[in-house]
Amino acid sequence: MQLTLRTPGFAMNERFDRSVEAAARLRRLVPGGAHTYAKGPDQYPADCAPIIARGAGAHVWDVDGNEYVEYGSGLRSVILGHAHPKVTEAVSRQIGLGTNFVRPAALELEAAEAFLSAVPTMEMVKFAKNGSDVTTAAVKLARAHTGRDLVAICTDQPFFSTDDWFIGATPMDAGIPEQIRRLTVGFPYGDLDAVRRLFEAHPDRIACLVLEPVSGALVPPPDYLRDLIDLAHEHGALVVVDEMITGFRWALQGAHALVGARPDLCTFGKGIGNGFAVSALAGKRDIMEYGGLDTDTDRVFLLSTTHGAESAGLAALIATIEVHREEGTSERLAINGRALREALTPVIAEAGLADHLTILGRDCNLVFATLDADLRPSQPFRTLFMRQLIRHGVVGPSFVVSSALNAADIEVTVRAVEAAAPVYAAALERGDATPDLGGPSVKPVFRRRS
Repeated sequence: MQLTLRTPGFAMNERFDRSVEAAARLRRLVPGGAHTYAKGPDQYPADCAPIIARGAGAHVWDVDGNEYVEYGSGLRSVILGHAHPKVTEAVSRQIGLGTNFVRPAALELEAAEAFLSAVPTMEMVKFAKNGSDVTTAAVKLARAHTGRDLVAICTDQPFFSTDDWFIGATPMDAGIPEQIRRLTVGFPYGDLDAVRRLFEAHPDRIACLVLEPVSGALVPPPDYLRDLIDLAHEHGALVVVDEMITGFRWALQGAHALVGARPDLCTFGKGIGNGFAVSALAGKRDIMEYGGLDTDTDRVFLLSTTHGAESAGLAALIATIEVHREEGTSERLAINGRALREALTPVIAEAGLADHLTILGRDCNLVFATLDADLRPSQPFRTLFMRQLIRHGVVGPSFVVSSALNAADIEVTVRAVEAAAPVYAAALERGDATPDLGGPSVKPVFRRRS
């Protein structure tokens, strides 16, 4: 079906009846009201949390017929924009040839070669369908390789896996045995001395350090990732770099390669298939072979998933790599994000909100921070701001761009922020955002109680 794009933002979106009703039904049928907590109803304003019907490029439409410029598409996974023709054509063509077989398909070889050509620091790869599975597999490999049990995670980064080794370190640790929780320790981003102290506190216990190669707006010391890898190796540990967000977004080869680092293991997902279900565990051959057939050690049951080689995801991966090279996707994402930042910064400053509404992060991965009158991060002010954006034709938990974003979309976003600014300023003046929330405030995902 061909979709005709209109420019949103001229008329306020005021009807959300079908979205509200659908969200209520989802909440009754699906725990949390969504299949990813970050998409749940507690993450959006209650009276205007759109349920999406379709998308094209950087636009989506909800079940009420409202149109939006969308940011953070698919939790940052749709880097090329929705329904990119080369990706959808490749997937459709492959589906016509069958989707899953009793033996490896030729497509699996093609996908592995394409991925390792794109990420040349890695020597072997194994595919799955979500990031949690491949990151947990990386932890298992590190434990097998080192013979150690502790895992050290970067505590300045929000998420690594749905599995117990990570969730046990969050406030939502119900159902996870204490013995498991004690096997995960933490370290701050950018502080090598803190990692040294961690190794000293747990001598010969830490199997691996798990971290994203970059951490939001935090600026590490020069050569931090390379020095961290050297430090880990000095203490007999491995380094697992989580490239879920950064892989293909910062650069096709991964953000680790931009700083000249070579981790032992890397995990990729999200944008590598432009929203299709595919993830990757990649690493050095001697470590990856613990889960293979050419090892003299005890074998590791690494990843063995029915749908790891399902053809739609692998076809999307190959096509996304091709588009990335043809269109310079990482460069386009940076250009789009920079243009958005440069357009919004003066609007926010002119409204007198520069200290309260800030745009942070790398150009290809922009987020917004909402601060109250005391300059503290505020969920109520986040709710207020998101609500005004949605009502004026912009939806998203961030300002993370796709390569499909264009100048007209940025102009719509500018208008939406202009409309939100006086509402935000008035709430600051009275010291209370509550009248402009449309219901309960949004809440952090990781919390013990509803």
